[in-house]
Amino acid sequence: MREKDSVAAYFVQAMLHGLGDDPQRLKAALEQAGIDPALMAQPTARVPASAFAALWLIQIRELNDEFFGLDSHGMPPGSFALICRALIQEPDLHKAMRQCLANFALFLHDFRGTLTVRGKRAVISLQNRSPNSDVSRLGEETFLVLMISLLCWLGGRRIPIDRADFRHERISLSDDRLLWGPNLTFGAERTEIEFASHYLRLPVVQDLASLKVFLRTAPQWLVIRFRNQHGLASQVHQRLRNSHYSEWPTLQAFALEQHLSPSTFRRKLEREGCSYQEIKDEVRRGVAFEQLRQSRASIGDIAEQLGFQEPSAFHRAFKKWTGESPGRYRARFEDKRLATEPAE
Repeated sequence: MREKDSVAAYFVQAMLHGLGDDPQRLKAALEQAGIDPALMAQPTARVPASAFAALWLIQIRELNDEFFGLDSHGMPPGSFALICRALIQEPDLHKAMRQCLANFALFLHDFRGTLTVRGKRAVISLQNRSPNSDVSRLGEETFLVLMISLLCWLGGRRIPIDRADFRHERISLSDDRLLWGPNLTFGAERTEIEFASHYLRLPVVQDLASLKVFLRTAPQWLVIRFRNQHGLASQVHQRLRNSHYSEWPTLQAFALEQHLSPSTFRRKLEREGCSYQEIKDEVRRGVAFEQLRQSRASIGDIAEQLGFQEPSAFHRAFKKWTGESPGRYRARFEDKRLATEPAE
């Protein structure tokens, strides 16, 4: 973890919920972690990731619960390690994630996750029975952060989320794109995340030795995950994101810009859990989602901007990413926008 890494104060609220009726304990926990209590009234304020990680461990001790009092039963200390020990025995991410969801269900009573594979798409859906809307909101986000983070760790690589839907509404945060990807919706019909199912075929690469290291650094790792904002992958992402597709460099040209050989460039990206082609694909998807949601550009213009030779090729690619056409995707968000606009 680097000194500059930080998270929005909003995410601290999930851990603090269990102390909500005891202001003295809440203040003491924040001060022990080195977090200014005044920041809790500012959800977009930044909190150092190191302080967030420290608070994570403090709250587990305070609440005797690794799910921070967000579930009516909770997870006693040691549950997370026990679950992880079982997961490293699985041969691939598909079996590991099914085992993970089943094991969390042994401890949590209000939150239940299911994994569904639909051809090239994999979906983790979440149902919850929490009667409290705040607990429901914070619990759902905490649960899915744990699921996707464990999936990334088990496979030893960053797994991009192609769609994230949450039933609750909340403010938009700068962390959201890093956590949930560019195709994020609040106020959806159900809570679920979607990613390419081929990642589930990856082998579990962790063992007992790496598990011990992971458990010692789990809070920090879960905060940053494979989303290192200062790594090479992030530099590549920003370089591509800020330029037109026609200006994107080849791998060899990008390596030269970084004063690296192509082979070293590839190895550095591999150590961060991705490849140059995967980053290019992720940026293309992100721009497509953003343009369809926020701009009035024609679908043909968007296809051209993304480097597709024909709009039909963009239609096919987008349907493979989301299961629906670009026009239907845009109409869905247009319908939602019109429904929330005040009548004149």
